[in-house]
Amino acid sequence: MKPWERDFPPFRVFGNLYFAGTRVASTHIVDTGEGLIVFDSGYRQTLHMVIDGMYRLGLSPHDITHIFHTHGHIDHFGATRELARITGAKTLIGAPDAPCAAGEVDLSYAKELGMEYDEPFVPDVLLYDGDEITIGNTTVRCMLTPGHTQGATSFFFPVTNGEETVRAGLQGGMGMNSMRRAYLEEKGLPLSLRQDFLAAMDRMKAEPVDLFIGNHLGNNQAPEKYERLINGETRVFIDSKAWAEGAEKGKQDVLALLKEEGTSSK
Repeated sequence: MKPWERDFPPFRVFGNLYFAGTRVASTHIVDTGEGLIVFDSGYRQTLHMVIDGMYRLGLSPHDITHIFHTHGHIDHFGATRELARITGAKTLIGAPDAPCAAGEVDLSYAKELGMEYDEPFVPDVLLYDGDEITIGNTTVRCMLTPGHTQGATSFFFPVTNGEETVRAGLQGGMGMNSMRRAYLEEKGLPLSLRQDFLAAMDRMKAEPVDLFIGNHLGNNQAPEKYERLINGETRVFIDSKAWAEGAEKGKQDVLALLKEEGTSSK
């Protein structure tokens, strides 16, 4: 696993929303007018790529005030301790994933990737379902969407280009890797996390979202959209159907997993 070899060009998604991550782990940034919000810091080994991407976008990492996390895996919070040290930013994560961030439990998925989670941090703010955090001109609404981890959290917030404001949605975690029976049993996690995920996807589908972003590029076909973006399609990420379609795909993926394992969805 060499995430530092998987770069991706930084780009403006729409208005005050930017991408500065890598091919293997997304980092999104919102300029609130009173500081920058970072959603997921990525791997520690790719922090230099995120910082370089920010500078290329005309953003300074020293303006970061808050680091939100979609969930407690190393590819989303591995760089947080160092980024918070550099910037003084507050760190926020879904409350059930806080022990993992702090290194108290072995649920970072580092071992499975052939890595070591060696820079734990104690989050400044624990997030709960329904929380709203306002920073500058941006209010982030939090929805607990467990399954991929127990504390996976999806975020909803406005994005504006000065003339138009749309509602963005960032999903908390879609991967099947940590919802397989063998993994859950090995880690002592409840198999009911799969049912929790199915319920969360139904809740998500009811949310109106104009701009769907993922914590991995493949969640919302970002590489394909990026190619269209640089060819002049400025609104390529605006799609009022993509969010619900993504949630339904996540639901169907888990139902297929349960069928593969011979497990009921009830």
